[in-house]
Amino acid sequence: MEPLENQNTEPKSFFQSNTAKMVMVGFLTLVLLIPLYFVQNLIDERTHRKSDMVDEVTELWGKDILFYGPILRVPFTSYETYNVTNPKTNVTTIQRKSTTDYAYFFPNTLANTSTVKKNESLKRGIFNHVVFTADMHFKGDFTYPNLAKLGLTEEQMQWDKAAIVVKTTNLKSIKSELKIQLNENNLSFEPQNSEKSDFSVLTTNTFNYKDFVKTDALKFKFSITYNGSNSIKFIPIGKSTKVGITSDWESPSFEGSFAASDTTKTVNQKGFHADWNILDINRTFTQQYVRTLPDLDDYLFGVKLIQTVDEYQQNERASKYGFLVIGLTFLLFFLIQSISKINIHIFQYSMIGLALIMFYTLLISITEHSSFSLAYAIAGSSVVGLITLYSVSILKNKKFPMFIGIALTVLYTFIYVIIQLEDYALLVGSIGLFAILAGVMYFSRKIDWHK
Repeated sequence: MEPLENQNTEPKSFFQSNTAKMVMVGFLTLVLLIPLYFVQNLIDERTHRKSDMVDEVTELWGKDILFYGPILRVPFTSYETYNVTNPKTNVTTIQRKSTTDYAYFFPNTLANTSTVKKNESLKRGIFNHVVFTADMHFKGDFTYPNLAKLGLTEEQMQWDKAAIVVKTTNLKSIKSELKIQLNENNLSFEPQNSEKSDFSVLTTNTFNYKDFVKTDALKFKFSITYNGSNSIKFIPIGKSTKVGITSDWESPSFEGSFAASDTTKTVNQKGFHADWNILDINRTFTQQYVRTLPDLDDYLFGVKLIQTVDEYQQNERASKYGFLVIGLTFLLFFLIQSISKINIHIFQYSMIGLALIMFYTLLISITEHSSFSLAYAIAGSSVVGLITLYSVSILKNKKFPMFIGIALTVLYTFIYVIIQLEDYALLVGSIGLFAILAGVMYFSRKIDWHK
């Protein structure tokens, strides 16, 4: 007769084994990637909507500011000689045809000081795009042109038809009357038709260069106020170019072919200040040209006023950790199930997984009406509280649900810290995942996986 113990022991089916349960939980985790994918698509859709709003606002308010000037433009007369043969007498004569071209001269010194103030008043629906107003002041001087370098003579120059040229962007975003002082004389700028490019052209009325010049230098001074967004950049056309920008924008990105001076550059929560000092030996173009101005876009420098991480970027980064959150939460419940011998149905796993997905939809919707930090706190505490209360009914006690609540709180806090970090996100994330792996290995070391 067999012992009573053996008579009451029935072999477990495969579907009751830990292996089968692990396979089903793993399959459910993969299935939940489908709604997580739709959440990421939702974030992309909202991001595109905001991008459309940004394009609309910048079109109305003002786009990037690029500045190329001022430039002294002087027309000159050039002559073309050619031979003309009389067919009747077969006599050849030399004739000369005159044409008018332009010579362009860059400043000897060019100094700019700009003050940039952000403007947060523009809002379209739930979206808010930060733009700025820039007050820019220029001064410098032109020395007497070296005509010999251009192969020109004094007789060719039409000094009485000189003008000052400025190439810039966003004419409609200029908010001040634009006049330039040349020594003791004042001239107004007017727009003119230009070639298709990123720049528009402003020129003064013509003036007699020699009447304006008291000494060898023609000094200039002018100011301009812009509405703009995204960036401010200059081309260093002065033989000596100095630029200083001060702003209350706390997250600048210094860009272009020339670096700001490290000795005077400051960036903090109140804003930034940066200076550039560029000499003619620092770039490879000359100070004077004939007929056409060169394309000097490769020499642009300045500052981009950026938002380091906006709300949708933060939501996108949070959603990328969705698979990790679902996987670790399911693993936590599976370990508790294996240790406590309490059966958790696959339907209950599904409800927990959907609650985790709901975190991201809550996060997106609340972020659009508040800050990301507040939205994260509300969405995270709501989901953690919901899963903790649901765990009480599943696990029939309070010890394990309390542990689950604490673990999920730590997990969401850990992910929030990673999202906020920039330079150390990978390092902190790697250390955190290593600690999680070590904890899982420790708590699962005594589980009999063969049952």
